[in-house]
Order: sequence, then structure tokens, then C-alpha cells
Amino acid sequence: MKHLDAKQLNEKLAAKWTRLGTAYLPFADAASAELPLGRLLRLSLFQVSVGMALVLLVGTLNRVMIVELHVPAWLVAGMVSIPLIFAPFRAIVGFRSDTHKSVLGWRRVPYIWMGTLLQFGGFAIMPFALIVLSGDSNAPPFVGQAAAALAFLLIGAGLHTVQTVGLALATDLAPAESHPRVVALMCMMMLLGMVASAIIFGGLLAHFSEIRLIQVIQGAALTTMALNIAALWKQEARDPARTAPDRKQPTFLESWREFNGEGKATRRLVALGLGTVAFSMQDILLEPYGGQILHLTVGTTTALTALLALGGLTGFSIAARAIGRGTDPYRLAALGALVGLVAFASVIFADPLESLVLFAGGVCLIGLGGGLFAHCTLTTAMRMAKPGQIGLALGVWGAVQASAAGTSTALGGLIRDGVSSLAAKGVFGEALSGPSMGYSVVYHIEIALLFATLVAVGPLVRTAREALSLSARNLNLSELAG
Repeated sequence: MKHLDAKQLNEKLAAKWTRLGTAYLPFADAASAELPLGRLLRLSLFQVSVGMALVLLVGTLNRVMIVELHVPAWLVAGMVSIPLIFAPFRAIVGFRSDTHKSVLGWRRVPYIWMGTLLQFGGFAIMPFALIVLSGDSNAPPFVGQAAAALAFLLIGAGLHTVQTVGLALATDLAPAESHPRVVALMCMMMLLGMVASAIIFGGLLAHFSEIRLIQVIQGAALTTMALNIAALWKQEARDPARTAPDRKQPTFLESWREFNGEGKATRRLVALGLGTVAFSMQDILLEPYGGQILHLTVGTTTALTALLALGGLTGFSIAARAIGRGTDPYRLAALGALVGLVAFASVIFADPLESLVLFAGGVCLIGLGGGLFAHCTLTTAMRMAKPGQIGLALGVWGAVQASAAGTSTALGGLIRDGVSSLAAKGVFGEALSGPSMGYSVVYHIEIALLFATLVAVGPLVRTAREALSLSARNLNLSELAG
């Protein structure tokens, strides 16, 4: 009897420790019987490789090309924007992974593997292309430009393919009720990959040399390959039925018409595009704003960037828990837009009030609102996908989100420079000739876009509420009939 009591006590203690870990380990509740935590974390490694590629393209190589290799800034901007060319094709990649016929019976694995090879190939030739681009060779200038453009295009195509199909695979494996938490975990892993990669690359390239650049970038190529192989290993089950020769596959246009339904998908994508542009125009402006307008040190502005990421993680966590408890994701997305309104107003008023606390609070709220909005729109895309269209739904979401984010970031910089130049010439009058004018115009545009986002999301909230009410009414009728 005592032995039995001791055994029961141990089982109770083990259960309590398990619940404690789930409560305090971020997103541990994303695990399920179908997708245990260890397997889920291993699958999320593809997001770490995507985060590493983004840091290398937009951050590290951007600075190295301009400062150390003395490549003209306009050419660097053109090269960094090349990966966006592939963003609209994410919808086709997702659709193809839904309908792919593999001899081995896989749908997702071949596309993730091909995306990995594209990333590896781009990283493998990248350092040599950059050295030729800098003029440190006897080759004509166009050789370096063409080689660098090819490297950036390969990496962009690879990371867009891996992320789109990887998220589709996660959706396939996870039960529907855990999708919001799985999305939050995937977003968190990408952010962690970006933070860790930025620290590692910064340390390795502190003492720059061309040999060190080659070593670092090719090390990134090997790391990408290792992470993605580990993420893929024994994840997708083989299904030989997918290779049946008489199995009819729909065309892309047929799948799109079915996916779009009565035009509701178009409204969702419009809302996604507006919200993404609204939250992304400031991506390259917050740190310069803090340094130029509020006279903050480099260390302080870097800490504020970390605060932005922390706000984003908080938004992911809040959205995951709220949606898991039945909250309408459209309502949460609208809440994210409202938080963004307060955030940008705080950033604008931080200048006349000379308040670091107001600026820091605004930065954190931008991350929080953006995290809420991104998580909810991605969760909605996963939930609204019809059977056999998960890849298409996530591909369309990724195409709109990536294209809007990249375009808006470029527009933010251009608008800021143009307005600042006009203000310095006195076009807007003496009262509006300060250096903050360009930043303020961008932030006001973002506020206007957030209001437009609320207008686009409003009918979707109403539609979701009506659908829920109809579902409850049907359930009550079935109970009465029973």
C-alpha cells in the first residue's frame, strides 16, 4: 500500500512539473500528441535559417558592402531589394507544394529541400561575387554586378520557398486547435535566429578581411544546410497514393477561385497589405530618429531595437493565448492596429516633449501592435484554407506580406529623404524646416494607413461574428431535433 501511495505521489509530482514547464516555458503549450514539443522545436529550425539569411542580407552585408567594400549605396540598395522579386511567387510555390506528385509520396519535403539548395548556392558564391563587385579584380564591372545579383536572387528564392512550405508542413502536422500557438512559436524562432545571427556575425566580422568574409558567409551556407536537414528529418509521412497517375490536380486559377470564394479572401489580403505597410514603413527610421532627433547614443538606439523585438514577442504570445481561448483573430488584428495608432502618436510627440520614456514606450507598442496584427492574419490564413489548399493560403499570405513589407520599407526611406530635403529648403515654412519633418510625415502616413486597415478589417470582424452565431444556431437546432 505504501509502495502504491509513493508511486501515485511521484506521478502527481511529475504531472505538476509538466504543467509548470508548460506554464512558464514560452509557447510550450504549442505541443500536442500529434506534434510533441521536441519534434516541433526541431521543425522550427527552418525559421532560424530564414532569420539568419535575413540578417545577413539586410544587415551585415548591407554594411559590409558600403563601408568595407566601398560599393555605391544605390547599387547596394538595388542588390538588397532583389530577393523581393521572388516574393510574389510564394503563392505559386505554396500551390505547387499542395499538388506535388512525388515518387516517394512527399509533398512538402522536395520544395523545402530545393529551397535549401538555392540558399546554399547563393551563399556559396556570394562572397566571391561581392569581392568582384567591389572592384578588387581584373573582371569588368558587369561581371561582379551580375554575380552578386544572382547570389541575392538565389538566396531570396530559397528563403521564400523554405518559409512558405515549412509553415505549410507545420500546419499539416499540428492539430487545428494548436495552430495559433504553433504560429507564435515559429515567429519567435525566426526572431531568435535573427538576434543570435546578428550577434555572431558582428563578432566574427569585427576585424574585417576578405578571407574572413568568405569564411563567415560559407559558414552560413553550411549552417543553413544543417539546420534545414535537421528540421526536415522524419517530419512528413510518405503517402504513395499521391503518385497515382489518374489523380486529377486542379490548376492554379481553379484553386484560386475556390480559395477566394465570394471575394472575402481579397478583402483579407487588402487588410493584410495595408496593415503590413503601416507597420513596416518605420523599419529603417526608428534608430536614425532616435539618434538624429532625440540625440540618443548608438547603444541606446540598439537597445530600443531589442525593445521593438520584445514587443513583437509579447504580441505573438498574447495573440496565441487569446485565439486559443476562442477570441476572434480579426478582432485581435484590429486591436493591433489600434495599439499602432497609440504607438506612432507616442513616437511623434516624443520629439517636442523631448521624452525618451515616451519614445521607448512607442517603440515597444509598435512591436506589440505589429506582433498582434501579423500573428492574427497568419493564423487566419491557416484557418481559412480549405483542405488541400494550405500551401496556397500561406503562399498568398507570404507573397502579400513580404512584398508589402519590402516596398513600404523602401518608400519610408524615400519619403523621409524627400520631405527632409524640401523642409531644409524652406518649402513648408520656417516652423516646419527642422530635421524631424521627414520622419513625422512618414509616421503620420502610417497612422492614416492604420485607419484604412481598421476600415478593411471591420466587415471581417462582423462576418466572423455572424458565422459564429450561425454555427451556434445550427447546433441548437440539431440538439432540439435530437
